[in-house]
Order: sequence, then C-alpha cells, then structure tokens
Amino acid sequence: MSAELSGKSADADDAAGRPVFDAAMVTWPAGPDALVALDIDGTLLGHDGSMSVGVRDAVAALREAGTHLVLSTGRSVPAVLPVAEELGLDRGWAVCSNGAVTITLDPESEKGYEFADLVTFDAGPAVRTLLAEQPGVIVAVEDLGRGFKVSAPFPMGELGGEVEVVDLEEMLAEPATRVTLRAPQLMPADFADLVDRVGLHGVAYAVGWTAWLDLTPDGVSKASALEQVRGWAGVAPERTLAAGDGNNDREMLRWAGLGVAMGGADADTVLAADARTGPVEDDGVVPVLRALLRA
Repeated sequence: MSAELSGKSADADDAAGRPVFDAAMVTWPAGPDALVALDIDGTLLGHDGSMSVGVRDAVAALREAGTHLVLSTGRSVPAVLPVAEELGLDRGWAVCSNGAVTITLDPESEKGYEFADLVTFDAGPAVRTLLAEQPGVIVAVEDLGRGFKVSAPFPMGELGGEVEVVDLEEMLAEPATRVTLRAPQLMPADFADLVDRVGLHGVAYAVGWTAWLDLTPDGVSKASALEQVRGWAGVAPERTLAAGDGNNDREMLRWAGLGVAMGGADADTVLAADARTGPVEDDGVVPVLRALLRA
C-alpha cells in the first residue's frame, strides 16, 4: 500500500551498518528449490505506482526458471491481483494483509485464486482504545476478497477493491483478518506516539510512512505466513530470499535466508536485513533478483 512507502534518506542505511548487496551473497540458483518473497510498494512499485521494465523482466526470468515467487504485502487481495497479473504470476502463493491472508493463485479458479489460509481476531478492544484517545481516526475493516468496510471515506486511492461506509459497531462485530486506522490530520510520528501511549495488547501492528496503522492477529506477520508457504513449497530455509522497505517487512527480512532492505528503508528495517540495495527509483531490487540467475 502507498502508506508503506519510505521517505527516509540513504544515510539511515549507512548508519545501520549493513553491507551493500553483492551478487556473491547469493549462493543458490534460481529454480524450484528457491523461494523469493517480495514486498510490493516501495520494492516492486515506485512511489507513483508504476513498475519498471527491469523489474518485470527480472521477475519473468525467475518465473521461467521455476522459482517460487511470493508477493508479500500489506495489500488486500483485490489490490494484489493486478500486480500479480502485471508480473505474469498466475500460480503459486501470495501473502496478503501482512500475513493474515494467504492465497493460492490459480488461473482455473473463477476468481483467479483460492484462499489458502486465513487468520482472524477481535479488533474491537484495540480499535476502541485508540478511538478513545484520538476520535478523529478513520477505521477500515478488510472485507475478504472484496475490499473494505470503512467508518468514513479514506483519502482517494489508498484502499484497494470496493469500499463501503458502514457503522463502526457493525464493522467490529465480526472477527477480522486486518484492520487499518488512518489519521490524515496527524503526522506519522504523532500516530506512532499514540500507539506507544495507549499500548496495544493481543494484536500485531505496523505503523506506515503516513499516519496509517495496520492491526493484524497477534503473532501474525509476513514472516509467519511465509514460513507456512515455505513448507508447502518444500524449500530449505537457507534458500529463501526476501526484499522489502517498510516497517512491516522487518520480520520477513529476519526470516529469510538472505534479507535485503531497499534503499530508503529506515535504520531499524535495514538492521533487520543482511544487506541493503538501491532505492526503488533506481530498480534496487533488480540486481538482487538477477543474482539468483547467476548463482
């Protein structure tokens, strides 16, 4: 999602003390014994939402080699499918909603996918706690496979799929896979301070680069979902690679046999990785993907 895009400088990467990515770091080849997990926004897609030819070509080469390519994102399913289509990914798995939803891509399915795993939680207590401190926060609850139910309109273009305004209590009445809170009137640091001040229990959360907060079930992350996918794919842990730029990528970068932070990621995200590459504007993920083809 666009709220995950980084606005940090390269100096933050340097301060984290992680080496610049080198192709020699990849010691296993592309193919069915390798798994590559890729964040979408700020990694595959630029700040304007576009994808470069270099990214498409590198992904295509890995796909043709039989590599397990897994989109791993905070996006909901409807917002993931166009990216998968642009990349020619019509089989395999995709991790959505920060790990709460995993789908199997299947061109023979009516929708183009089937749900492989869902994890739900009661978001009510956490949401009500946050609203008591900041009543102006807008709430969105994922409506699986469709889009979102929201308490009020979100800024244009920030949510994928269909968006329906409903009563807050109706939204919170059923278990959810993911809840997003947005405070357009706040700065990101203000939202982070709010979370720290109230304390959140029984949920996992990630603060985005705008005043955006994702809540998911406790213990759920991109990494937890990817570990399940890795088992399904039969890939050894040391033959996994992940690339990402956001706060919600940290667990994934730690999980991977080789985790690579995009240029522009903040220092804590870079510290979670083994190496850092260039920013999305410079196709930083491309040499990382191409390294598998030369290993």
